[in-house]
Amino acid sequence: MPVLEVKDLSIHFGGLKAVDAFDITIHDNELVGLIGPNGAGKTTVFNMLTGVYIPTEGTIHLNSQLTNGKKPNEIVMLGSSRTFQNIRLFKNMTVLENIKVAYHNHMNYNIFDSIFKTKRYRSEEEKADQVSFDLLKVFELEGYADELAMNLPYGKQRKLEIARALATQPKILLLDEPAAGMNPQETDELMETIKLIKDRFEISVLLIEHDMKLVMGICERIVVIDYGKIIAKGTPTEIRKNPDVIKAYLGE
Repeated sequence: MPVLEVKDLSIHFGGLKAVDAFDITIHDNELVGLIGPNGAGKTTVFNMLTGVYIPTEGTIHLNSQLTNGKKPNEIVMLGSSRTFQNIRLFKNMTVLENIKVAYHNHMNYNIFDSIFKTKRYRSEEEKADQVSFDLLKVFELEGYADELAMNLPYGKQRKLEIARALATQPKILLLDEPAAGMNPQETDELMETIKLIKDRFEISVLLIEHDMKLVMGICERIVVIDYGKIIAKGTPTEIRKNPDVIKAYLGE
């Protein structure tokens, strides 16, 4: 069964049809790119997939379960997690605490355990610390575990946001312009990080990105939208040569 199956997805804002009949199917351990000019509707698609917006039409199935109308936290528990164009860390919390917050759905203790610091509480907290620290090691952030998130360099804040999304243990990870604001060296590191995520965690990735070197370098399939409509689907080689894609990016 597909991890994500979207059919005829549309949304209206007043008289504007921001996304029109969007379709996509993503299977296990696939890395798919979603590209298009500014204002094409890419982030609007992400917002519908993650419950921020409710679609006007169409269906979204995540791990075979219909998610239309579900809240963002409910969709996370079904196996989807995301990052944002603008980094949204808990900047006054430590790097380790940012990961633990995302892992909380997998912790099993109640208010009584928390107040009286029971054996179960201590065991669950130790497990959360270990899982979070192991994730930081994957992203080479373990040396910053006790630093406030706001003090990290920009590229490492991006890595932390991705690590936090992975702490929810998703089946599919949605990355919204992860290379935004990065210099070329940071972008190259990010490319390797995304490859590592896909292979090590065996999850699917849907990526929005304007950096074509990154998209063409790591995506197995690419979907292109313009003015809310899909204009092309295919491999990076097919997309690079597609006249409709060239027109959308460069004009007539």
